[in-house]
Amino acid sequence: MRRPARNLLLMVALMLGFGATTPALAQWVTSPVTAPGVVYRTFESQAANHTVSFHIWLPPEYEAQPGRTFPLLIWLHGSGDGTLGIPWLSSYFGTAMAQGVIPPMLVLFPNGMSYSMWCDSKDGRVPMERVVIDELLPFVDANYRTIGGRHRILEGFSMGGQGPGRLGFRRTDLFAGVSMLGAGPIQDDFMQAPLGSDIPPAKRALIYESVWGTDPAYYTMQHPKTVVAANAAAVIGRRTVVRQAIGSLDTLLPMNQDFDALLTSLGVTHTLTVAPGIGHSASDLLPALGPSQWAFYNAALAEACRPLSDVDGSGTVDAGDVSVLLLDFGTVGSPADVDGDGVVTGSDLALLLLDFGAMCDA
Repeated sequence: MRRPARNLLLMVALMLGFGATTPALAQWVTSPVTAPGVVYRTFESQAANHTVSFHIWLPPEYEAQPGRTFPLLIWLHGSGDGTLGIPWLSSYFGTAMAQGVIPPMLVLFPNGMSYSMWCDSKDGRVPMERVVIDELLPFVDANYRTIGGRHRILEGFSMGGQGPGRLGFRRTDLFAGVSMLGAGPIQDDFMQAPLGSDIPPAKRALIYESVWGTDPAYYTMQHPKTVVAANAAAVIGRRTVVRQAIGSLDTLLPMNQDFDALLTSLGVTHTLTVAPGIGHSASDLLPALGPSQWAFYNAALAEACRPLSDVDGSGTVDAGDVSVLLLDFGTVGSPADVDGDGVVTGSDLALLLLDFGAMCDA
């Protein structure tokens, strides 16, 4: 779409009143959600210069075992009211933990506003990525008994599905698992709406202005395709467990298939599951994934337990890891890239030797 047309759409959006909630199209503080195990909290954000709310679900073991630490699942919500799905999701994950198909973990529900795209806005007024990564995660680690390190899984649906594709791939040091469910927008041009989109063109123009400043260069710079291409070596080297899942009837399927092809071309190990007969609905998609749903979380948490210096995956940092590192010296995208800078060098060997004898840190 040509820029004059986009500017006209923005003017129409403002005339229709869509601009009443710009630039965030929501608020930093939501109303509390009441559901079993769900806690509502706020913290003071320096990046946003505002009080910011979030919800966190605590498993029964959290209170029953006060000396225990737990992994953290971060769920990024889709567009609109991000609090609506919290009761169902907390019950869904809680039931799985109670049945023993996944271990107990905390489930964090950040407030991503209605249309932040989990991205720092170009104008700096909604620094969503900084709030979540640089402030919320440290706040949760300081106030709750999390294991820390890479014992975190980043997951979300729709708008929250494209979020892990940027935040998770950019910060391979923080997340052992990245899950992109029904992810969007991940088209090359945000203004090219997918078939069946329920976002009116004027509102789409407003979102484009609010988040990316109507700047295609900034949109591309923040795009998950750009981020994963720049960080593929670290994703591979740190063995991040990556999955995509989407319904066969979801109109976002073609762009998710394009992203799948990109990951394959980059050599990033991942899975793409297309659930038959499922549309754009997280509550339909998650149960439809079957056993693979729980296999993903268990694989990610097992990977989080592995010391980064255990490059051969034996469970212990030993002479075998030194051998692999020396054989891969100078290689890009190797598991022997302990420091995650993209290439195996002497700094990786130094870190490995410091970890010699280390085992699973769970």
